[in-house]
Amino acid sequence: MGQFKAKFPDHFYWGGATAANQIEGAFDEDGKGLSAADFVEYIPKDQRTKDNAMEITSEQIRKTLSGETTARYPKREGNDFYHRYKEDIALLAEMGFTSFRFSIHWSRIFPNGYDETPNEAGLQFYDNVLDELAKYDIEPIVTLSHYETPYGLTEKYNGWVGREVIDHFVRYAETVFKRYKDKVKFWISFNEINMITISPFTGGGILSDREDNPMQAKYQGLHHQFVASALATKKLHDIIPDGKMGCMLARMSHYANTPNPEDVLKAQKENQDNLFFTDVHARGEYPKYMERFFIENDIKIVKESGDDEILKQHPVDYITISYYMSMLSSATPEGERSEGNLMNTLKNPYLEASDWGWQIDPIGLRVVLNDMYDRYQLPIFIVENGLGAYDKAGEDGSIHDDYRIDYLRKHIEQMKEAVGDGVELIGYTTWGPIDLVSMSTSEMSKRYGFVYVDKDDEGNGSLERRRKDSFYWYKKVIETNGEEL
Repeated sequence: MGQFKAKFPDHFYWGGATAANQIEGAFDEDGKGLSAADFVEYIPKDQRTKDNAMEITSEQIRKTLSGETTARYPKREGNDFYHRYKEDIALLAEMGFTSFRFSIHWSRIFPNGYDETPNEAGLQFYDNVLDELAKYDIEPIVTLSHYETPYGLTEKYNGWVGREVIDHFVRYAETVFKRYKDKVKFWISFNEINMITISPFTGGGILSDREDNPMQAKYQGLHHQFVASALATKKLHDIIPDGKMGCMLARMSHYANTPNPEDVLKAQKENQDNLFFTDVHARGEYPKYMERFFIENDIKIVKESGDDEILKQHPVDYITISYYMSMLSSATPEGERSEGNLMNTLKNPYLEASDWGWQIDPIGLRVVLNDMYDRYQLPIFIVENGLGAYDKAGEDGSIHDDYRIDYLRKHIEQMKEAVGDGVELIGYTTWGPIDLVSMSTSEMSKRYGFVYVDKDDEGNGSLERRRKDSFYWYKKVIETNGEEL
């Protein structure tokens, strides 16, 4: 038998990924308006339940705005990237990053979301960030909406439930395309667009308690996001002819728990439920299998004339995913559970789990990449993958995170094998290269970074940046284009 050695393409993009609401801070500086993320309270672990981890109620909004609560809102603070972006980008450059994924805070550009004119100070901030990246020859990958729906749109339209939000989003997209047309080629419309069906407030600024039929509301909001993404893609191609628009999916891959055909069928259905979002983005139409789901759940998507044509004419150019774990599907789900922050799944006896209960499955990433490339035949960019863990600094300030190196090494090995299988993989940005505020729990203690940030869950600390062992390891990975792991 012949020997085959998989390797990454020569111009593979290596880097890291962040979100404005988790790093920037400065939530009320330079004209920025409030966004959905600014209402997410920090809840200590011993008080946290599935009910209070993600969704926000109208009453919580009222208490926050009236000052009746003593809650902390860590996403308003982030890790202070707004004031430290030069220092932080220099650290990314020191690691050798060739790409950096970040998001624009929509409410920095249009403070209420529906404003007629953009906020110049917000536009200038991202000019400064992009210029700093260009200085080090780091390719930006920019997400237009990463859980940052302006609160003004929630107040006025209940977020993406209102069709009017499409036009406001497209105006925002057109504004930044024109402003940064010479600086940004790779764009992503919505981060993890499937989040709107898991946490409508996080993914779409939707307060479910304002809706008579919350299930209908979130899928209607999703439809508006699909149309907005397609219209933004059209604008992008008009304004930046070589610009590329990507979609973004939180890939939640399901295995059948047993060979029982009922479990296999359940896994197939749950994989379809997840891939539905990329099916619309990449193929430009709703898949037939969703018709049954909509009927069984009394969902009637309200479309305007021309919506289907818009989706069909303006599909995405490439697909991006986050990948953290795999799950098990069972027709009779009884047994030990694995409690991930967003998912609750049967425990897979063949996998280890993170400190937060996320099942670690590197080979699953190879499976996912092959499945998705077979399905769409579009370039794939992994824009989130990483290990949230408790990191402890030694007395000398050093942070030994061999567990993170091990996690990333195993995933990169499987990515390389997927490339060898024929998958057109164009890049890899690990999640949170500099420690940031957790999306789902607003903790700082859930650390993903190569760079340690001196800040704790209560907001105390100097914000000093320190290189972890993984910093030097990832630098070598990039230097050798994934050959030295």
